[in-house]
Amino acid sequence: MTTLESLLADAQTRNVRITLYQRGETGSIGGWFDSRGVDMERRSLPDNGPESFVVIERDGGFAGALGTAELSWLLEPPIVRPGDRNGMSAGYSALFDALDDTVFTAMTRRELLAVSREIEDRAYRTGTGVLRVGFQTAAAFDAQLDAYRALATDTTLEIHVHSVDPDDGALLDIEGITYHEGGDAIDQYWALAFDGDGDDGRACGLLAQERTAGYDGFWTDDAATVERISAGLAG
Repeated sequence: MTTLESLLADAQTRNVRITLYQRGETGSIGGWFDSRGVDMERRSLPDNGPESFVVIERDGGFAGALGTAELSWLLEPPIVRPGDRNGMSAGYSALFDALDDTVFTAMTRRELLAVSREIEDRAYRTGTGVLRVGFQTAAAFDAQLDAYRALATDTTLEIHVHSVDPDDGALLDIEGITYHEGGDAIDQYWALAFDGDGDDGRACGLLAQERTAGYDGFWTDDAATVERISAGLAG
């Protein structure tokens, strides 16, 4: 089993419990969790009670709570270039932090891209450190050239892009970006790992494996897990 396979298998054994407190019918939020393979308990709120919200517990302890404002980002995941997220960063960051290390199934590329932008934005705001990414194909990376041009030119990040041909003349030739060929061990994964420049509180990552019906994966702000994602990409 490869490093990335092992990471995803480990994540699937974690004890995560999500409870949806709702008024009326389940609605779109409950449907989103259902379609992403999340085992969720539902509890009713009185008609004069608060708006719907979810409570996340991890390993028997409270991990976070999210209201409708934050949960709305699940339904329409934001795709905003790193450094330009001031209008929505607080709400999406809360979502990212509360649901980290939760495995979702059938994730779409748009959802993965939204999580990727959150990680890239945290790297951008830190300005230093190592960011490793793998988007499976050069074509998938081509769609993100503007974002990575900004990351490379506006910061002193050390950026490594995997699963591309280093000799591809269409790639950005910018100091700070190094390209690496892929391989069977990583080309089936969409993955990012930012080391926080040595600050465990800033480290974050994403790992998702392509399946027939989308992607199965998780995001994390656990520094040790981020280090393992980085090692899996680096080979």
